[in-house]
Amino acid sequence: MTVVKVKETWVKKKVVDFLKLKGIYYFFPVAGGFMQNGVPDIVCCVNGKFIGIECKAGKNKTTAIQDKNIRAIQASGGIAMVINEDNLEYMKEVINEALL
Repeated sequence: MTVVKVKETWVKKKVVDFLKLKGIYYFFPVAGGFMQNGVPDIVCCVNGKFIGIECKAGKNKTTAIQDKNIRAIQASGGIAMVINEDNLEYMKEVINEALL
């Protein structure tokens, strides 16, 4: 049996494909000198709700600063999630619920 290793770019593409399908505003924060570390890979707004999506692939895990930012977004009333190839359906459920 051949095992195919999924890359993070594949996960990001699947997330973006879904956001485009739903007509959702999103962007990729650009890393730079003035950007806060650990910001989620994809930021979007759904019915006024801030959503941060951190994309991972395989056994990759979030860093401590990414976890801190996810908690801060959630504590502020936003939605933040870590998505990989195994839980793309969860992301779709969360987005669809925010669209209601």
